[in-house]
Amino acid sequence: MTGGSVFSYPAFVRLWISDTTKWLGLFTSGLALQLLLIQDLGADQTDLGLVKSAQWLPMLLFGLLAGVLIDRVRRLPVLVAGDAVCAVAFGAIGVLGLTGHLTVPLVAGLMFVVGLASLSATAAHQSFLPRLVPVSELPRANARIEQSMTAAESVGPLLAGVLVRALSAPVAILVNAGTYAVSAVVLSTIRVREPAPASRADRHLGRELAEGARWVYRHRTLMPYAVGLHTWFFFNSAVLTILVFFASEELGLDPVAIGLVLASAGMSGVIGAGLAPRLSERFGLGLVVCLAGWTSPLAFLMTALAPQGGAGVVVLVAAQLVYGLGNGLSGPLTMSYRNAVTPDRLRARMNATIRSLNWGTITVSAPLAGWFAVMFGNRPTILVCVVGLAVAALIPTVSPFLRAEMPEHDAETT
Repeated sequence: MTGGSVFSYPAFVRLWISDTTKWLGLFTSGLALQLLLIQDLGADQTDLGLVKSAQWLPMLLFGLLAGVLIDRVRRLPVLVAGDAVCAVAFGAIGVLGLTGHLTVPLVAGLMFVVGLASLSATAAHQSFLPRLVPVSELPRANARIEQSMTAAESVGPLLAGVLVRALSAPVAILVNAGTYAVSAVVLSTIRVREPAPASRADRHLGRELAEGARWVYRHRTLMPYAVGLHTWFFFNSAVLTILVFFASEELGLDPVAIGLVLASAGMSGVIGAGLAPRLSERFGLGLVVCLAGWTSPLAFLMTALAPQGGAGVVVLVAAQLVYGLGNGLSGPLTMSYRNAVTPDRLRARMNATIRSLNWGTITVSAPLAGWFAVMFGNRPTILVCVVGLAVAALIPTVSPFLRAEMPEHDAETT
């Protein structure tokens, strides 16, 4: 099959349109929200960390539970409801910001709602895709989705910078609310046979949670991959918590320049996602993913050394190009691999197990990074994160995951 064959599946096309639409808004509001906090509400690094922690707290509290519950229900209605709730929450932030009634605690509370809705929708999404395309097409399907996400990542921050400079940060956030609403409508048009999960009288919440965790952490290749990914999320989220503050307040960049910097990761990510299936087939999935993991410590080492002014913009753009390329390469491959080696009845729980610890670490690393940056400075904080990201890259590199390959057939479902 050709690389574009996944677009012959109508249900996948609608999912792709939905994802692309809301990601454009999400990456627009991501920068806009931070600039709103810094410039309009006077937030420091600690405030930024606390808001980010609030957004990801639902994952720590309910991530594993969501995986079990999603395995018990049809996934499409969960996707639609999640996007609808996010549209309302982002709309509230935008309106309150425009009317002058927004505060840092209010932003944190509304982002907690966003996190709760996103938790359910993401758990459903990662387990829903294998129902739309054959397992042999999962790498290409995930690559197309990753390309869309990284394309949105390259456009969204630039759009945010322009909107914030020309209008205001709340307007940019309202754009995101609109894209989530459109996404919910598009998702509701998907027509796919999604049988109700079999009802089992012997189901027990604790046993089902444990079964998902055992599958991940007793698996020969999933275990080192997951541990490395948890470590990466901790330090990656830490450095991203202070990156916009560092660029704005220490390097003196304006919103458009910051948008250009963040957009660079999306630009190279599109290239990485497009190359991922071919490189995986030629050199092996595990090797490509492991090599891609080393781009993060390299990118943020460059970031820590960035000077002020125009030269700083050049260094940060180059760093984000390296960072985005690595993420674009690894994202579709790892998502395809972990779904392909996991039976359908365990997929939601497997994804929830990995994801809950990934994103749950943000509730600790984001406020910790903010506090550390206030106490010791932005550059030392970034350098500490570089060391942590190097450890994250090392873990799968020295494990059996280095030789991991996509299976030829879907995992057994019994």
